[in-house]
Amino acid sequence: MALADEYIPPAWLRNGHVNTLYSYLRPRRAALPPPQDARLAVAAGVRLLLRCHWQPAPAPALLLVHGLEGHSDVGYMRTMAAKAARRGWHVIRMNVRGCGASEADSATLYNSGLSGDLAQAAAWVCAQPRVAALGLVGFSMGGNTVLKYAGELGAGAWPPLDRLAACAAVSACLDLAESADALHRRPCWLYERRFLFHLHRRVRRWQARTGADGGFARRRYRSIRDFDDRVVAPLFGYRDAADYYFRASAARVLASIRVPTLVLHAEDDPFIVVTAASRALMAANPAIEFRVTRYGGHCAFMNPQNGADPDPYWAENRVLDFCARAFRAPGFRGTI
Repeated sequence: MALADEYIPPAWLRNGHVNTLYSYLRPRRAALPPPQDARLAVAAGVRLLLRCHWQPAPAPALLLVHGLEGHSDVGYMRTMAAKAARRGWHVIRMNVRGCGASEADSATLYNSGLSGDLAQAAAWVCAQPRVAALGLVGFSMGGNTVLKYAGELGAGAWPPLDRLAACAAVSACLDLAESADALHRRPCWLYERRFLFHLHRRVRRWQARTGADGGFARRRYRSIRDFDDRVVAPLFGYRDAADYYFRASAARVLASIRVPTLVLHAEDDPFIVVTAASRALMAANPAIEFRVTRYGGHCAFMNPQNGADPDPYWAENRVLDFCARAFRAPGFRGTI
């Protein structure tokens, strides 16, 4: 574990809640050309929407994955995409199944463990003729999915991807059970209620669209764990929420990650918990760079003072720098 002391926000942002909310509320100016949309069938009745920004010449590509109840146009996805495009890289903003503008393309809901969807999206990107190398970047729930896929890939669960050069996860909920419990504590009441409000609306739209039964939309959920126990677990074949959290958490496969991987975590994140066991696994894995900051909140890491960066988005810049080093690394089998 490396304590990233170079992230020093102004005093008024040295609070996880303030940093998180400031990042959410602050307008983000990310200039992106209109995307070329691709729809990728990954399961029966499920197509992923990939919003692609292609460069005219061969270049590395970043595939970005958003968090819970997010989509391809949330702020951090757009700022990361704009930064990568300015470096001359291809960028693909992936909508998790049924999220954003792809909601009508999914006969199912989603969950945090759908690494198979990411495996197919990554393979599709690598098959594009001008993609010289690939980096996977996930935020929060998407960070868990990226790390889970990387660990399963290292264990041989997915076909190898020679062009995969790097993975990065920002504020990843890699210990799902502990993070769900932290989200239910009183200081996080606002976050949990917001997630539940949007999840309940999503279930209602899904049932209206598909005619699915089960009475999910008529229920009221006390917590994210309650929602996962009564909706996610039965719909996806898990025994209960505890079984879902164990099987879907990236923590289970951290030791198997072989691709160079950056994990950014703020100790004052309001609801993401990284357990001592997961920290030990990452510290013991030479492929993982686990960088912990004292401040930063959740998917925020804002620094309006700028410092050495040209903008206030500290985490996005660290991820891009890490991927750039991996793309140039001696021995990488892709071509840059």
